[in-house]
Amino acid sequence: MTQPTGFDSIVEREKGLQRGLSTGQLSMIAIGGAIGTGLFLGSGFAIGFAGPSVLVSYAIGALIALLLMGCLAEMTVAHPTSGSFGAYAEHYISPWAGFLVRYAYWSSIVFAVGTEVTAIAVYMKYWFPAVPGWYWIVGFSAALVGINMVSVKVFGAVEYLFSMLKIVAIVAFILLGAYLVFGAPAQSGIGFANYTAHGGFFPKGVWGMWVAVIVSIFSYLSIEMIAVAAGEAREPHKAITRAFRATMIRLVFFYLLTLALMLAIVPWTAAGTDESPFVKVMAATHIPGAAGVINFVILVAALSAMNSQLYITTRMMFSLSRAGYAPKRLGKLSAHGVPVSALLLSAIGIALATALNVVYPDTSFVLMMSVSMFGAMFTWLMIFVTHLFFRRHHRGQMLAFRMWGYPVTSLLGAGLMLATLVTTYFTREFRMTLLCGVPFLVVLSLAYFFWYRGRVHAMQGEAEPLQAGGH
Repeated sequence: MTQPTGFDSIVEREKGLQRGLSTGQLSMIAIGGAIGTGLFLGSGFAIGFAGPSVLVSYAIGALIALLLMGCLAEMTVAHPTSGSFGAYAEHYISPWAGFLVRYAYWSSIVFAVGTEVTAIAVYMKYWFPAVPGWYWIVGFSAALVGINMVSVKVFGAVEYLFSMLKIVAIVAFILLGAYLVFGAPAQSGIGFANYTAHGGFFPKGVWGMWVAVIVSIFSYLSIEMIAVAAGEAREPHKAITRAFRATMIRLVFFYLLTLALMLAIVPWTAAGTDESPFVKVMAATHIPGAAGVINFVILVAALSAMNSQLYITTRMMFSLSRAGYAPKRLGKLSAHGVPVSALLLSAIGIALATALNVVYPDTSFVLMMSVSMFGAMFTWLMIFVTHLFFRRHHRGQMLAFRMWGYPVTSLLGAGLMLATLVTTYFTREFRMTLLCGVPFLVVLSLAYFFWYRGRVHAMQGEAEPLQAGGH
């Protein structure tokens, strides 16, 4: 029997996961990850940086996300596998690049799980101010780890339900917000005049608007999950194309419209991270119980995002194990096709969030966000770079899905991501992003060259030349 070569060998080693996700569930996984704490709690943080010009910040973030999704869709349609962008970087750039991307992304999303679970403690404080936040962190975390342990079908069904509730709530919020803005009396303090009433549209200048782009990218993070989930989709080629388009349209619509209405209803000076700006908007409506209802919805949103992130970190660690870059045990599947050991390891972000919440209850969210962002932002940058290598390799070939504007769009996306990443160093709040991230990449690189490279080559034989592979 001939051994598979090139990318086919990566697909072969990652076999075993069940293809149990429908097109609808694939879209909802991406939305579930991206419409979470970034929108419901992080948006208040971004408004504090930029004021009303946060709309421009989120529009720039949406442009980067749109370019990223185009590049990712093209590569994912060609190679639907759970290793996804990590496997693409390994095949088209180098095994070292694939190692860095997978581990940086895995660690980032592990920390991102921590931001979601930290936010859950903030939301529960609305109803139970006297109960310590770590009680809620432990309870909800145990439930979600249990859901992910059962099977991918159960995970997909729960995530679909969570995400549908979020979408219904956001549409209701948009309708109610529009009614308030366009129907409010002139003296109510509600209206588009709030865009310029407190220091103008750019109260913190262009720099404040640009810094808020960092938070906007954090908000859009997790849309790339759709490419990882494609490895367990029933009809991957059809599902990926539909899900990518639907996800981008919904995300841009939801983010920009909700922020536009929020800024018109509540002055930007009232934003913060002590509670969700959505809750503040609902409190401003004076509708009995409205703030409590929206707080429940954003609690579900955080649970949904956390559920998606646990799923995705598990699959990324599974891919690392099957590539020989993590213990073999982490690549083993249960009877229902779930890599349980990889799931339990990926839950360490929950333990870290619990500890931080006990020690730094007021600043744990911002700490977790700043540390978690590096790996995801580095991954986004590497997706654009990988796409340039991918296209060069497939020059002149017919592709089932093509990203428009190549190479300008790929270079623009890479340039914007690099600029955003560098900006983190010049901000007080996000300096930890680069200060933790760059040394982490150095440590990963040393681990690869001194430990893993020799072991993997011994296990697999020397890597095949790029031209030898199946496409």
